[in-house]
Amino acid sequence: MKTPFNAYDRAILGLQKDLSEMGSKVKENLELAVEALIFQDVNKAAQVIANDDIIDDLDYEIEYEALEIISLQQPLSEDLRILAGVLRIGKDLERISDYAVNIAEVCQSLAGGGDYFKPLVDIPRMCQMAMEMLVKGLSALNNRDLELAREVILADDAIDDLYASLYQELVGYMKKEKDYVEQATHLAFVARYLERVGDHTVNIAEMTIYMVTGQRRLVISR
Repeated sequence: MKTPFNAYDRAILGLQKDLSEMGSKVKENLELAVEALIFQDVNKAAQVIANDDIIDDLDYEIEYEALEIISLQQPLSEDLRILAGVLRIGKDLERISDYAVNIAEVCQSLAGGGDYFKPLVDIPRMCQMAMEMLVKGLSALNNRDLELAREVILADDAIDDLYASLYQELVGYMKKEKDYVEQATHLAFVARYLERVGDHTVNIAEMTIYMVTGQRRLVISR
């Protein structure tokens, strides 16, 4: 990236810093949401929902500033790719935060209903996998690291496989015992939300590749 030397360059650099800040807040909110679910902590769930408003405001500010630069400065080539990437990645981060809210709302629905019918093992595992992808995706973005972006894309298969396995397990519990249906249904939704976090993180990795190379994706060896 070139060294900023005027207001235009500083504005683009500032946008990227804002996006990095948004990514950190989204990561923290997702962690908090899963903690709330595991411990049935409605106070943490409420905090997740409140935090989402802050993240939404950041997304709006980033979008406004990026569109203003595009309309007033008419950037070319590399700068235009950066701005397009910022706009797209901001939306992916906003959606990940929405999934954190969805998980928090599941916590609110299940809290006070007694212990989970089985220990939560795979949900925290999925969260850990999603978090590792997100951390790597944000690091790839911040450092323009193409190899790390590739790792994120490759990691998505594992979280997809765990989701498919967990979903089938939860369906089995629902068929076996009707008292498990409500909890198992909610947990299946949580698993789906975490799987979607992985998908949006892949989008971030692919947009990072685009911002650096101009290509939407590179050849990935699996």
